[in-house]
Order: sequence, then structure tokens, then C-alpha cells
Amino acid sequence: MARVAIIGGGISGLGAALMLGRRGHTVAVFEQDVRQAGDDLNRDFFHWHRPRVPQAVQPHSFLAPVRTVLRTEVPDVYEDLLTRGAQEYHDFDWFDEHPPHRSGDEDLVTLRTRRIVLEAALTAAVRREHTVDVRRGRRVSALTIEEGRPARVSGVRVGAETHQADLVVDASGRRSPVPGWLTAAGCRPPVVDSHRTGIAYLCRWYRLRADGPRDPGRVQTGSSAPFALAGVFPSDNDTFALHLALSTGDPTRGALTDPAVFEAAARRFPATAAWLDLAPEPQSAVLAMAGLDNRWTSLTDDDGPVVTGLVNAGDSLIHTNPTLGHGAALGLRAAQHLATHVDQITADPVVYHDWTAQALRPWFDAQVSADRANEQRLAEASPRSDRRAAALAACAFDDPVVMRARAQVRHLLQPAHDAYGTDEVDRHLTAWLDARPDFSPTYDGPTRDQWEALIPGRVLA
Repeated sequence: MARVAIIGGGISGLGAALMLGRRGHTVAVFEQDVRQAGDDLNRDFFHWHRPRVPQAVQPHSFLAPVRTVLRTEVPDVYEDLLTRGAQEYHDFDWFDEHPPHRSGDEDLVTLRTRRIVLEAALTAAVRREHTVDVRRGRRVSALTIEEGRPARVSGVRVGAETHQADLVVDASGRRSPVPGWLTAAGCRPPVVDSHRTGIAYLCRWYRLRADGPRDPGRVQTGSSAPFALAGVFPSDNDTFALHLALSTGDPTRGALTDPAVFEAAARRFPATAAWLDLAPEPQSAVLAMAGLDNRWTSLTDDDGPVVTGLVNAGDSLIHTNPTLGHGAALGLRAAQHLATHVDQITADPVVYHDWTAQALRPWFDAQVSADRANEQRLAEASPRSDRRAAALAACAFDDPVVMRARAQVRHLLQPAHDAYGTDEVDRHLTAWLDARPDFSPTYDGPTRDQWEALIPGRVLA
């Protein structure tokens, strides 16, 4: 059995610790924050200041791999999630009836819940695991490194103490200090592939009134204008978030932090307007997040691993901006693989690095490509020109065959060229277009003039 030290007690760190502990390994988790997710979800969500985890208060939809990994590895955690209010949503729920079942359809399920609910369920399970010791308020300050070719990480330093480990897992997030520690110790630097995203996010949380309307009707969860995206995130316990995304260079961005302006803008999009029409109770200010990048941090280069005894997971390995919701899904997939193969990885981390490059890297590259296109479109307010792509997006909400392909891509089950590149999808899309000879890419959101008219005094700051 391995002794494992995990730096960071977020979703990836706790998930890896739990899966390792239940296989009999001895795990110590070092988390510098003294606070943990508890039983008061609203207090923890709305009143826990977490500057190192800005995404914690942003809306989440957990994709199929989250559900699949939890049900396979820690089914009690999954049941606890549902008990705490998380909701399952199958992509075919859009239709009045699900189409005839095909193998794999059972996995096309989103978990609608705030991040804090998953954190609370994982925290509660880890507390019950006698092989896992979570040391809160204990900040790792350095790695212990033994000389060699390559050098080997043999543990972590916390204050004046040294904790020995057979394997150290960096799950400390997108601001991980580990690459700097390795370079300072004379190791070859990790290989970082970073792509800045010029996209800003603003969201506001609401709660449905107990005595008010609860059904927004048959409305999609996303809308768009040439320069902005809008969406709604139904969540746990009658909460939901409205969300706007636009270019970081958009001069109206600052004005949208005013709740009145934010809501006026949200009412210009069908997806978000339908939920505001339910007269919900606001639960938060307008919460902004920007300055994001997509970053892949590899602990191996052309000469092999830069060190042994150390691997990274979660945002320390692959950090993507939240547009497509990849973070927790890829983090838990990595945690599952790590727990399943920890003895091999401890002996030779190449097996882990190779797996991440094969299983996770393609999704990182897809995110980079999607963000580049979105950033350019939002910044330039450029019209849609790809008729087929627009038709696929629209057709999915009329045709279950195309919706299945869309869901397989969205849930990280198939790359787009495989899911959409079948003869069956092509036949269904062709028939859909034949029935709509005048179809052209359109937006359902406001024009730029309508948008700017919402800004008080048109003060663009």
C-alpha cells in the first residue's frame, strides 16, 4: 500500500483522497484553508470568502463523468449529493418523450447543483474514511526532493515538519506553487501550455419563491447575441443562476455589475428572461470573474518526467475556462485513474503522464479552439457564418438523433468529429435543412443598439 500526500483539498484533492483511501492506501491531505464545506449550504456558499477559488460561487453543471465516477467509485457520495438537493437532468428531458434507448444513453445526465453541494458530500465522506487524514490550516511550503536523474520527490514540508510520502499529488489548483518549487530546486521546469481567454463572466443567484411560479416553460437554457452569451443554470434547492459572458474588452462590462443593469440585460435574452418572469428572490450581488486562461501543465518533457514521486491533478494539471464545464469532470476522471493505478504511478509516473495526454489533452485542445472562436466573435460582434454548425445546434432541439450526438460531445464521451460525423447524423441534419430551405444562422438576443441603451447615461466604463 502507498503513502500518498495530496496538496489541496478541493474537489480533485478530496476525490482522489477518498478513492485512494477506500483502496487501502494511507492518505494525508494538506489544505491551507481552515474552513470546510459543512451542513449549512447557503451559509457556506454565499458567505465564505474564497479568493483563491473564484469559481466557487460561479454556476456549475456537472457533466456525465462526474456522475459516472461517483456512482462507480463512491456511490454513497452520489446518494448524499441527491439527498442534499442536487438534481439529475437527462439531455433527452427536453423532449416530451425519450427516444428508444441506445447503449450509452443512460450516461447523458447533467447534475444540476452548486459546487458547494459536491464539496460538502465529499468532505463528509472523507471525514468517515479512517485511512484519510485531512489536515486543514496546514499550508505546504516546499517539497522534499532527493537527488537523481531525474530527481525524486519524497514528501512535503509544512512549517518545520516534513511529511514523507511514496507519491505526492499536486491538486492545489490553477495557482499551484509546485512548478516554481521544482524550478527553484534545480529540476527541469514543467512544460506549460497557456492560452489567455478574453472572456468575462457575470452571474447572479436567485431562489424560486415557495408560493410563486416555478415553471419557466419550454425554453432553452442558453441565448446569444453577436457580442454576448446568456444562460441559466438551474441548481439545487430551488436556486438558480443567471449568467452573462462577453469580451473582456467590451466597454459595457463594468456597468453590468449593477444588479438593475444586469437584470435589464438578462431580460433581453429569451433563456434568462423566462426565469426572471418567475419573480425569483435575488440571493447575491452580481459576481464577476475574468482574467482566465486555459493552461496545461505537464511534469514531463521530451526527456521524460522532470521528477518522479510527483504527479498533478485537477486544475494543477488542466485548467480550462468554465464555458464548457470541463473542470470537475476531468478532475475526477484523473483522480479515478490515479487511484486505480497508484502503485504503477508511484514506480513510474510515465504511465500517468501518458494517460493524461491521451485521455484529457484532446479536451483541453478542444476548449482552446472553442474559446478562440468565441473570443473573436464576441470581440468583433461578428455574424454567424457557419451554416452547418448553426443548423446542428438548432436541429438538436428538434431531433433526438442530433441531440444524442450533441450530448455525447458535451459530456466528454466523444469528440465532435466522431459524434457529428456519422451518416445517420448527416441524414437527419439534411432532412431538417430540406424542411427549412430558408434557414440562416441567427441570434435570439438583443442588437448592439438595444444593449447599449440599457446602460445608464450610456457611460461605457
